[in-house]
Amino acid sequence: MTFSKRERIILVVAVVVFGALVLDRWALTPLLDRSAKVAARKAVLLSEMANAENLLERRRLIGPRWRRMIADGMKRDPGEAESQVLHALGDWADDAGLNLVSLKPERSTKETPLPEIDFRATGTGSMAAVSRFLWRLETAGIPLRVKTMQIGSRKEGLDDLSLQLQVSTLHVPAAPEPAPPAADARAPGGDAP
Repeated sequence: MTFSKRERIILVVAVVVFGALVLDRWALTPLLDRSAKVAARKAVLLSEMANAENLLERRRLIGPRWRRMIADGMKRDPGEAESQVLHALGDWADDAGLNLVSLKPERSTKETPLPEIDFRATGTGSMAAVSRFLWRLETAGIPLRVKTMQIGSRKEGLDDLSLQLQVSTLHVPAAPEPAPPAADARAPGGDAP
């Protein structure tokens, strides 16, 4: 069977179009979909890698300070941690010339990996006394964090301020006692019943 020139052109065009359709359906579209998925996965992995690098950098920067806090200040006993902060706050207030009106510890009952003890303090003094006291808090060698702070003027026009703040400290909880080994159902040297 012979085809005319026009029929051969139509047949070649139809085969090329059908081939392109099959190539698109079975090769090109899956390849483009896979490429998009790979690009999305690459973006996620790059983001995770950047986060990991940031974490490692923070560990490198904060690690020495954390180790120093553990060595110098972190206590295992909550009573020791509380006493340490109470004495430090009192000493810093005396050194700064701040009159501590009240200082009250508040232990948390929540079980956390690093338990906190909060302290509420109220004091009065001059701007210089308050600033020296706050400087001592911020540069402390023991683990302290200022949670809230309020400074106000007691009398207008005078250098007489009131300071209310809440600070917290951490203590390392005692390691839990290991559980005793479970009693074995088998008798020594015998078989299980």
